[in-house]
Amino acid sequence: MTTKALAEFVAGLRCEDLPDAVVAQACRVVLDAVGCAVAAWAEDPEKARVARGIAALHPASPGARVIGAAGVAAQPAFAALANGILVNAADNDDTHKRALLHVGSVVVPTVLALAETERLSGRQAILALVAGYEVAVRVGMAVMPTHYRFWHSTATNGTFGAAAAAAKALGLDAEGVRRTLGLAGTQAAGLNAFFESGDMTKSIHPGKAALNGVLSAQLARLGATSPPDILEHPKGYLAAFSLEPKPQALAAGLGTEWEILQNGFKFFPSILASHSPVQATLALVRRHRIDPRRIARITNETYRTVATHFSSKEVGSAMAARVSVPYCIAVAAVDGALGQAQFAPARINDPLVRQVLARTEVVGDEALDRLYPDNFPARVTIVLDGGESFTETVLLPKGDPGAPLTEEELAAKFRANCAALLREEEAERLRGAILRLPEAGSVAEVMGLLAPGAQGRSPSGGPA
Repeated sequence: MTTKALAEFVAGLRCEDLPDAVVAQACRVVLDAVGCAVAAWAEDPEKARVARGIAALHPASPGARVIGAAGVAAQPAFAALANGILVNAADNDDTHKRALLHVGSVVVPTVLALAETERLSGRQAILALVAGYEVAVRVGMAVMPTHYRFWHSTATNGTFGAAAAAAKALGLDAEGVRRTLGLAGTQAAGLNAFFESGDMTKSIHPGKAALNGVLSAQLARLGATSPPDILEHPKGYLAAFSLEPKPQALAAGLGTEWEILQNGFKFFPSILASHSPVQATLALVRRHRIDPRRIARITNETYRTVATHFSSKEVGSAMAARVSVPYCIAVAAVDGALGQAQFAPARINDPLVRQVLARTEVVGDEALDRLYPDNFPARVTIVLDGGESFTETVLLPKGDPGAPLTEEELAAKFRANCAALLREEEAERLRGAILRLPEAGSVAEVMGLLAPGAQGRSPSGGPA
């Protein structure tokens, strides 16, 4: 029974089982997620307002804090919901490419909320995070790639990761973890209907997965029952959510092959599918000094999922732009960069950007499709009005485990995410506290540095 195997792994996992590299990577996951959450207050204040508001409807004293929300302490499930929204708000959060899952935006909010209310040590928090990460990714790999036809993997498969992390944080035994997974599986949901509209559901999904995980563990602790084989049952999760389920992936390498080490950290604040073509585009426009006014056509030949899921040109909002590969290519070609500034309304509506966007196409390529998901390949060709043609191919985007960010690049990303709201010394103090979590007696220092007024002003830059 694979559900049982996952439950036994989670319940039996000990701090001494974690290799140093896994502990260090878990700290990086927390660092990246917290930085993304802080950035949300500047990059998507409407989502931040919603996150604060939903948490404020479910207050608790003592409760778990919401990053950057002045005076809000919420029940842990709703703090996890709010922080999950914040981490994903600007689409700059980490990704496991084989599971196509933003694990950090689900597991980190879950762990921080329960670590605060259950008064876990930093080491215990890291242990719960790793347990959740390993479960989420394996469930994702067991249902991908056909799962992604309709279902948002971060919402659905992420629910299992949040459940495992929450169960570990609450100290449940193997039977309690198994019941938690069963309760989580029957709640897992989240549809890929947001790609065209760019609405808030994309960011609500990781938060709701975190809430579901906390709720499932709390129910299990109270004695609630659930299907004992929710994953492998003939009417269970794998059968319902995949055309080609791979149950063997659920327990493969548990405790010896650490999938958290295969985590990728984003270099661009946009959907991962855009990163290889954006890198190729930037290489071409810089190398050949291409005048964007002369661009007659841009073609991105790539793996099939990009063409079927991420190629809308209806970019009426920042999130719609972030998940549109044609937009990301077009604005990179015009601006010679792709950062947060490229998703401001002025850039989205710029006439030249719109002109190049209209001339940008995504084409599925059979040969490149065979390279996915080991690679995220893109072959970009820019044709100018005089007929000149330039082509660049990128197989692995910067930030992928095969082309990882350096420690300094990850630190620079964190500083940039915090820059609008925290002074440099404040951001460094927070970064240091996160990296010291394995030795910390609690998560109090981290959460305290994120509390309004703790460093002289609110991370939200004022009333949230």
